[in-house]
Amino acid sequence: MQIKNDKQFKNKMIYDNIVRYSFLVVAILSASTIIITAVFIFLKGMSPFVNSYNIVHDGVQGSYRVNFFSFLGGTTWFSPPNNYSIGFIIINTIWVVLWALIIAAPVSVLTALFVTRIAPKPISMAVTYIIEILASIPSIIYGLFGMGVITRFVKSISGVFGYQSAGGLSMLSASLVLAIMIIPTITLLSITAIRAVRDDQINASLALGASPTQTNFKIVLRATKSGIFSGIILGVGRALGEATAVSMVAGNAGSGPNFNPFGLTRTLTSTMLMGIKETTGLDYDIRFSVGLVLIVIILLSNALLNFAKRKVAQ
Repeated sequence: MQIKNDKQFKNKMIYDNIVRYSFLVVAILSASTIIITAVFIFLKGMSPFVNSYNIVHDGVQGSYRVNFFSFLGGTTWFSPPNNYSIGFIIINTIWVVLWALIIAAPVSVLTALFVTRIAPKPISMAVTYIIEILASIPSIIYGLFGMGVITRFVKSISGVFGYQSAGGLSMLSASLVLAIMIIPTITLLSITAIRAVRDDQINASLALGASPTQTNFKIVLRATKSGIFSGIILGVGRALGEATAVSMVAGNAGSGPNFNPFGLTRTLTSTMLMGIKETTGLDYDIRFSVGLVLIVIILLSNALLNFAKRKVAQ
């Protein structure tokens, strides 16, 4: 009997070790993919600042490289032969994402509150299902919707204010498209956070004489601040990294920054995407430099939002 138990124990240990090392291999592969990608983008992105490129300018071939500090500043994307600047693009990107967040965050939180605390169960299930579908729609579909609907809406609004927009291509169009794209992400995480609120907290508030509306806003939402911030962090990450849909409605202005909601704009992702298949050499490699800056901005924004999340949760 003892021998049988020892054999079963050894078999379990072998099985546990197989599972453990299988998970370890998967984790290493995942981490390696991230590291390899980051290293490749770093090496490719730094190339324009350390390597020289042969460029023909005014009929004369010369060897050029990009000045790193000029690249991070400036108000014009490109001027021959080797002057690239993304300072205004960084500002435009932050501005567009900020407005997308201002639009999306209240809508997402209130939708989550309606789904979990107010709507009847059939309506709640239907709305939740629709939100899940919206979260799975490809970016190109949002871009087409933006081109066909949002740009026309923005064009008509600009006409009311007496401003001639470029067919609706504008900062406002880009912000609206991004807002629509991140609403499902923030809403789903907010729904999960609200459903995690304990019933005794809600019942205690109602028992003390608070109305359902007061309970929802003062008890439920306060208890879910951390979960809502998590949704906002993921939403901002998606907004900063979105390229296809933004490129279709932003207009890709060559200079800036532009704070006019009806004016053309350009973001870091649209700069990376537009024309990358039609170019080579320095103009190709510089787009990896833009991607490197974008990674830094995403990391900084995540760190800032996580810091705010910890402060709010206290």
